[in-house]
Amino acid sequence: MTGRRNSPVLVSVLIAALGAVTTLAIGLGAFGAGEVAELALLILVAIALSAIATAVAMPRLARASLRVRLVSIAAFATLIGFANLVVLSLLMLVDTHVATVLAVLLVYSTAAAVGAALATARATSDAIAKVGDTARRLAAGDLEARTGAVAAGGEIDSLARSLDDMADRLASSLERERAAETQRRSLVTAVSHDLRTPLSGLRAMIESIEDGVVDDPDTIRRYVHEMGSSVDSLVALVDDLFELVQLDAGAIQAETHRARVEEIVHSALAACEAQASTKGLVVQSRIDGAANIPCSPRLTRVVQNLVQNAIRHTPSDGTVLVEASHSERALELAVVDTGDGIDGAALDRVFDPFWRGDSARASDGSGLGLALAKRIVEALGGRIAVESQSARGSRFAVFVPDGGRREPSLSP
Repeated sequence: MTGRRNSPVLVSVLIAALGAVTTLAIGLGAFGAGEVAELALLILVAIALSAIATAVAMPRLARASLRVRLVSIAAFATLIGFANLVVLSLLMLVDTHVATVLAVLLVYSTAAAVGAALATARATSDAIAKVGDTARRLAAGDLEARTGAVAAGGEIDSLARSLDDMADRLASSLERERAAETQRRSLVTAVSHDLRTPLSGLRAMIESIEDGVVDDPDTIRRYVHEMGSSVDSLVALVDDLFELVQLDAGAIQAETHRARVEEIVHSALAACEAQASTKGLVVQSRIDGAANIPCSPRLTRVVQNLVQNAIRHTPSDGTVLVEASHSERALELAVVDTGDGIDGAALDRVFDPFWRGDSARASDGSGLGLALAKRIVEALGGRIAVESQSARGSRFAVFVPDGGRREPSLSP
């Protein structure tokens, strides 16, 4: 702290010493050696007095307004000029006429310096006041407040830009927070709705059995089977919800293990085999030349969810096809079905958790499959897209960077 308080005095002394050296260098060509020595002594005294004056004035000026500071500095510089002129005149180094002319010029210089100081102080004070007003409005919750251009010099302009940048980032952060809160509320509402249906069914069937409302073996077996289906739905919902919440983009990017596309597709189809067989569907794959391309094992879950979604919405006489292709920039995995398709107005919402375009698309799935697939793909630095025509089928396409490397953007 002491070093910081004394630093202005030190800077003042150093600059004054530099001026003294320059003055003496000029004096060597105009005066004799005795006069230069006398001048050097006077300058040393002047430097000492300047240092003392600076040390005394700095604490007081630190609490003063910007206008007072600049005017005081201008007046101090002029006062030093007058003092030097008086000393030189008394020592007969400057004659009376020249001293009078210089004194008149110093009076003009004083007025000009004070005027320039006031003008500069006003512009700077206005800019600082504008920055301060913006900061107060932001603190009060006005996230639209911005300073804009202040044209007050490098440091203050930089401060204004930094404040506006901070306000932009703060507004974006709060907007993301609001969106996340809205999504959280929607997710909780949707989860509550999807939990209520199987739980209500389970409660009704259990109460019927406990109260003896049903007692014949066939009905009890049917109830047990339905209760098992409800429990399976709840387990699938909880598992998908847990994975969706726990999914961390940073952890996915840090993964080093890679699997081949052929392994990804085979594992996904094997997981969906029972579901397809129950519905009488045949799921085919066409990998082309992408079989040995390395990619994240997480894509197994993505392809599996897309295939399960396709099976649910494809009639028994339809087809489901998994395609894989590879370009210089990206790996593409696509699931194509000949199902009922998706209405054009609903395409933008198919990846929302628990969203269903209409009752015809309601199913026994968790409602999180597509949302989870989208979250995984985006965490891998890729994107997922859907094309669909009503009653003609859908095509879900996943694009991820080649080899799992993140890129700023991808194109099919």
